[in-house]
Amino acid sequence: MRFVAAIGLVLATVAPAQTPPPADKSAKVDAAKVDPATPVPIEAFAELPSIESPKLSPDGTRVVAKSAIGGKQVLVLSQLSGDARNVGLGTPEDTDINWWRWVNDDWLIVGLGTQQLLYGNEYYVTRVLSVKADFKTTRRLDWDKSGLRADDVLWVAHDGSPRILLSRQTGIENESDFNPTVFEVDVSTGKSRRVADGRPNVYSWYADGQGQVRAAYQYNDQSRRSALLYRANNTESFRVIARRERKDDDGLTIPITFRTDGSAIALDDEGGFTSVYQVSLPDLALEKKLYSLEGYDVDGIIDNADENDVAGVTVTERYGRTTWFDEKLKTLQTDINASIGDRRARIVSWDRKRDKFLVEVAAASQPGGLYYWDSAFSRMQRIAWNSKTLQSRRLSPVSTIRYAARDGTLIEAVLTMPRHRLNQKNLPLIVLPHGGPSARDSEGWDWWTQYLAELGYVVIQPNYRGSSGYGTAFARKGAGEWGLKMQDDLNDAVTHLAKEGIADPKRACMVGASYGGYAAMRAAQRDGKLYRCAISYAGVSDLAALRRYDSHFLNGRTIGDWLRSQAPDFQTVSPRFHAADFSTPILLMHGKVDKRVPVAQSRMLAAELKRAGKPYRYVEQPLGDHFFSRGEDRLQFLQEMTAFLKEHNPA
Repeated sequence: MRFVAAIGLVLATVAPAQTPPPADKSAKVDAAKVDPATPVPIEAFAELPSIESPKLSPDGTRVVAKSAIGGKQVLVLSQLSGDARNVGLGTPEDTDINWWRWVNDDWLIVGLGTQQLLYGNEYYVTRVLSVKADFKTTRRLDWDKSGLRADDVLWVAHDGSPRILLSRQTGIENESDFNPTVFEVDVSTGKSRRVADGRPNVYSWYADGQGQVRAAYQYNDQSRRSALLYRANNTESFRVIARRERKDDDGLTIPITFRTDGSAIALDDEGGFTSVYQVSLPDLALEKKLYSLEGYDVDGIIDNADENDVAGVTVTERYGRTTWFDEKLKTLQTDINASIGDRRARIVSWDRKRDKFLVEVAAASQPGGLYYWDSAFSRMQRIAWNSKTLQSRRLSPVSTIRYAARDGTLIEAVLTMPRHRLNQKNLPLIVLPHGGPSARDSEGWDWWTQYLAELGYVVIQPNYRGSSGYGTAFARKGAGEWGLKMQDDLNDAVTHLAKEGIADPKRACMVGASYGGYAAMRAAQRDGKLYRCAISYAGVSDLAALRRYDSHFLNGRTIGDWLRSQAPDFQTVSPRFHAADFSTPILLMHGKVDKRVPVAQSRMLAAELKRAGKPYRYVEQPLGDHFFSRGEDRLQFLQEMTAFLKEHNPA
């Protein structure tokens, strides 16, 4: 129980409610009056977003969002009318604010996380804090009675009461405690009652719109077997309705939204692309395809107000958007789209009646802002710019292109052209692969890409084989191809842009973070003749070491299986073991408190490069994480990258 006490000591240091300092008005510039040719200072790109993941209160009068104050992210409560000052909630450097959600007009909940040392290994510990809407009262929801994972909120009451369903581990000493139990919690008092007992190997629970715990996903990391447990309501016992006996079997269909007619809504990749289906219960038969998008996977669904049907689906083709089924929201989206020209609008939050909305309006070349729409007046009011410095300024244009890899595989990529050099040919090039690799890039504002374009570089972001969003067949093309055909796809982007006369193949550099950082390392080691330099942030240099690190997390064996399927021979494709082959200079940067890719990954490669006498620079950020959560770290990274590019691949 000593470890449980330690959790409380760390997370208990959450800062009390406070009033943030006023914004520096002298730094504000009317972007509309700025000469478009005026260079943008580096500090503007390093700014943290002014407002992130905003959530509108149920009564539509307040907004809670993460905001940047003094270069750090703070949870801020803002009033949409009146003279009330904003109030904020901060955390220590080692504690993350992961998510937040309104429960009713008086209470909201916040998910927190921190890294903890347990028996010689580090684990990520999560908790839920309830916060009164004035930010003066906070309550820890069973912090001292929880294990590692204690922040999975399944449901929030729709009747205005301060009730939630919370799935949490109840301890760490016994195996039974490690299996999350579901509790109904009154967030205003902290009192709770058990509604579903923990079960062996069940870590994911699912509830319907009425707060009934309806399903559970069971997975055994040793046998790789899984099952879906189901019941019609809380008075019934759970029973197994589907099984997956082997790791090469198709995955289970998981009901996401439970309809009042007894059916459910689920995502399934029948036919090769993730689509939205109506499924029958309890047999999980795919009854009707409700939505699909040719050539792309569906990202997710948005429930209606009662959480008993689907109101819309989120998709990403050239850019992310929402397709609404709800007629009211469909009409609103159409009206907003018609009023914003070539910018793009995304409805991100709403009140309980869905009469008041928060809408993000931006473009791939413009950070944009957050707007408030009141249906009673049919007009939008801007709440905040996403960038206080850039405001509405347009920077470098972004488009989507396609090219054929050397084996004929069609690759989609995002191309950013430097705005000052649109009519020039044979420009210097940055190849910028995304992380993941089970992820993808699309047209949207990106501070890193826009900064490189501002310096004068063409930036190409290939969605190489193995990227997500393009169906199961394209994802499977990445199996066994880490650092091999996936790397070839990146190199083929250089060839394509050279043929088009856009980029000079003799002035190319690869830059990336996480898996993209790994690709940059691999480029410097394997393909140095193609690149004048490489830059890696939080990259992976030793896949076997990464597998050992991941083994400490939930389902670590399965994660290891996946990594082995992506790179059957770790030694061959791990840059750390081939330092002698590096033939181009590389900049390595890594955050010391990175929880996703440990800092040792860059330290080990730096040591090997030093031993081999190869040109490199290593910079470690003492408070840096995997996601550039601090403005200081963003700025230092941009400055280091700028100096390195100026030396080795000047624009």
